[in-house]
Amino acid sequence: MGIKSLLPGSLGFGTAPLGNMFRDIPDDEAAATVEAAWNQGIRYFDTAPFYGAGLSEIRLGEVLAGRPRDEYVLSTKVGRVILDELEDPAARDLGEKGGLFEHGRPNKMVDSYTADATLRSIEDSLKRLRTDRLDIVWVHDIAQDFHGDQWLSLYETARTGAFRVLQRLRDEGVIKGWGLGVNRVEPIELTLDLDEPRPDAFLLAGRYTLLDHSRALQRLLPAATEQNVDMVVGGPYSSGILAGGRHFEYQQAPADIIAKVDRIKALAAEHGVSVKAAALQFALAHPATAAVVPGATRPSRISEDIAALDERVPAAFWTALREERLIAEDAPTA
Repeated sequence: MGIKSLLPGSLGFGTAPLGNMFRDIPDDEAAATVEAAWNQGIRYFDTAPFYGAGLSEIRLGEVLAGRPRDEYVLSTKVGRVILDELEDPAARDLGEKGGLFEHGRPNKMVDSYTADATLRSIEDSLKRLRTDRLDIVWVHDIAQDFHGDQWLSLYETARTGAFRVLQRLRDEGVIKGWGLGVNRVEPIELTLDLDEPRPDAFLLAGRYTLLDHSRALQRLLPAATEQNVDMVVGGPYSSGILAGGRHFEYQQAPADIIAKVDRIKALAAEHGVSVKAAALQFALAHPATAAVVPGATRPSRISEDIAALDERVPAAFWTALREERLIAEDAPTA
C-alpha cells in the first residue's frame, strides 16, 4: 500500500480555491494559476465535485486537457453527486462550513456514499475533467464537521458502498489508489482499524499543520506509518491564516488563533524564516507524509510555494517553537 511511488513530488496543487472558495474568481485568473503550476513543474493535482459544485473540476480540466495524460497525477473525490437542478449556493447546509462555496455554480449537490452514487460521481468527474481516467479517488468529508451526529451512520454506508467500489476499481487497475479525504482524524482512525477494505492513503486537511497537529500525532500518524499508509496533507496553511489570509477552518480566524499566528510570525522573523516555509516543511517532516497540496488562485502563489520548500529553516527556529509550546514536543521537524 501507499502512494509515494505514484506521486511525482512532495508538492501538489489543491484546487479547492478554483471552485470560488471565499470569492468570485475570474476564469482567466483560475486558468493562469493552473498554467503557472504546470509551467513550474507541479504534476499532482487534487480536486473534488464539492469545490464550487463542479467548477473546480471544470476549470482544472480545461487546462489539463491540453497536457499529456501520462505526465501528471490526478485525484478527485466521491460522496457528493452534482445535479442539473439548481439551488442557492449560499443557502446550502454545509455543517460547520456554511457559505464556503457561495460563489460556486448553483447546481444542487446531494450527499451520497453508496456504491451507485460513487460510480456515478466518478463518471461525472471524468466528463468535467475531460479525461479518461483518475489516479486516486478520495471519499470526501465523511466526518462530523459536515454531517454532525449522522456521520457514523453515513460512514457505515460508505464502508459497504464507496469503500468497496473503490477497492474493486483499484484491484482491477481502473484507479491506482483510494482513501478518505477529510478534515477530521476520527474517520481515518476508524478506517485504519478495518480488516477490509484497505485504503492506500488518506488526504487529511487542516489537522497536521503548525496550528493543529497534536491529535494526529497521538495515534493517527503512528498507525499510518506502521501500516505503510501514506498521508497527503491538505490545507497546510490552515485555510489561509498561515499564508497571510484571514481564515482558519474556512471561517474568519478567532482571536486566539490570530495571536498564535502572530507569535509564530515573530519567531519566524527573528530566525529569517518565511511562515510559508515553516508551514510546508513542518507538514512534510513527518515520515507518514507523502505530499502537501496547498491551494492557490493567483499564479504568484505557486512560485512562493516552490520557494518555500527550498528555503532553509534553521533548527533553532523549531527549538524556539517548542520552547513556547507552539508545536508539540514530539513533532518531527527534519
